[in-house]
Amino acid sequence: MTEKSTKVIAELVIAPFGVGTSLSKYVRESVKVIDSFQGVRVLHTPMSSIIEADSVDQILEVTRAAHEAMFKAGAKRVSTLLRIDDRRDKPRRMEDKVKAITDK
Repeated sequence: MTEKSTKVIAELVIAPFGVGTSLSKYVRESVKVIDSFQGVRVLHTPMSSIIEADSVDQILEVTRAAHEAMFKAGAKRVSTLLRIDDRRDKPRRMEDKVKAITDK
């Protein structure tokens, strides 16, 4: 069995303000940036992106780059919400958190 390493898992929500009702143009640019990071696992959902990385620093680096991508896409105001789960007492992955709920 392959040993799992301890990972940091974060939920990231980034949204532009004042750009109308369709946000996909802006979100698409942020998603491209998130997906470009090596060594980071991502699960995109309809409302946020879940990021799994080796460190908080990696999470913050991805967040900053995705936040800036919205401005590069033309947004004048951007709101970013970041929730970090940094558990260091045992190895786990995104799937482990879901499995812990579904197995009980």
